[in-house]
Amino acid sequence: MIVERFYEEKLAQASYLVGCGKTGEAIVIDPNRNIGAYLKKAAEKGLRIVAVTETHIHADYVSGNRELAHVAGATLYLSDEGTADWKYAFANEANVKLVKDGDDITIGNLRLDVVKTPGHTPEHITFVLTDTPASREPYCAFTGDFIFAGDVGRPDLLERAAGIEGTMAEGARTLFDSLKRFRRYDDGLVLWPGHGAGSACGKSLGGTPSTSLGYERKSNWGLQITDPDVFIEAVLEGQPDPPPYFKEMKRINKLGPALVHENSAPERISPENLERLLDAGNLVLDVRASSRSATSLIRGAINIPLDASFVTWAGWMVPYDEAIYLIADSESEVLNASTDLALIGIDHVSGWIDADTLDISRTLVVPQVTSMELLQAQSNNSIVVDVRSASEYREGHIPGAVNIPLGRLAERQHELPKHKRIIVQCRTGGRSAVAASVLQNLGFENIANYPHGFVEYASLGLPIQTGSTTIEPALTK
Repeated sequence: MIVERFYEEKLAQASYLVGCGKTGEAIVIDPNRNIGAYLKKAAEKGLRIVAVTETHIHADYVSGNRELAHVAGATLYLSDEGTADWKYAFANEANVKLVKDGDDITIGNLRLDVVKTPGHTPEHITFVLTDTPASREPYCAFTGDFIFAGDVGRPDLLERAAGIEGTMAEGARTLFDSLKRFRRYDDGLVLWPGHGAGSACGKSLGGTPSTSLGYERKSNWGLQITDPDVFIEAVLEGQPDPPPYFKEMKRINKLGPALVHENSAPERISPENLERLLDAGNLVLDVRASSRSATSLIRGAINIPLDASFVTWAGWMVPYDEAIYLIADSESEVLNASTDLALIGIDHVSGWIDADTLDISRTLVVPQVTSMELLQAQSNNSIVVDVRSASEYREGHIPGAVNIPLGRLAERQHELPKHKRIIVQCRTGGRSAVAASVLQNLGFENIANYPHGFVEYASLGLPIQTGSTTIEPALTK
């Protein structure tokens, strides 16, 4: 038996290649769109991918299931659980086989039993793997977004991300029942979850790549609660705000992602064309490091650095129905950005501009303030805007700072006065740098960034508040 784990840091997403060494056959579970990694690893291990599957219709990335099955000439196994609203639209294709609770998929000497585990989504299934020559008892389970290390799948996304009202409590109760049924397996069952720490598919995911059912019984809050009403309240409380692109992912993955995605660097365009694009209202995304863009930020562009959070914030801010253009330091940076954007279905990168050719007259410098300047903000007619999440803010914040999470700045811009100086601040300076570019894009002229973030502020022993603070109506006048 061969089990290979693939982990996409920018999605905090895990997928798996499971192979039988004796027959050379393999299956890939929950692939993302970068299918080359699975094909390469299979070749290295002397395996042939004969099957592809996934645990559910994903909300946080474009599935690579259809494309990988097509390229590898494999059978695509899809869940036939759940309601009519959550059936795959491409289930009638020749290479697709639907599976339900009680079915199994055979890969050489390996058997994957299909177990329905709804709650996160109605169609969610888990694959329980048995190495039949070695034991009659199952060895591990690929749990997708059902059980994580230290957490369980969130049941609120159908309502909060896909807009299907009235499904949160029902999903939470269904998830409770699924967890209760899954307790029939032995403590030694190894669990391979579909996400790790940093994913928005849960609220307290651990960072370990695998765990066991026995360990999770002892340590996972979701498996320790025995009262369904208590569980419903607990699982719905404190879930992170889902990015708006989650709804688009559900739609794409249900209808069927494009069969073959070819990613190449978009056309390089001149600074003169950039001027016309900006004047016409096109979205221009600056993917340079914040330290670079802070000294030469193009008016009208948004800076989202090409780092571990790039995909997340692009999903919040980049529309799916408009062409976008990139500002970057190199063509390789552009290609990496395009590849990352493709993970969440943003394929329409129409061109890029070399940062070294930018017209200096169109750029601005984002002032960076010190901790002492931050403390004096309110006395000098400035507003401190904390762009962290609401839960981070409640745990502790700079006195007088108002909380507007980064992803909500555009829709809540009316709450901020344009005649005052606005200092943006987050945990360590990453989100606030993005926020500064978002606000200038929205027409705010007097913006500054606190690059050290709340972590450094707190380390200095400066005053801290807890709880909530809202913007007083007088501020916006």
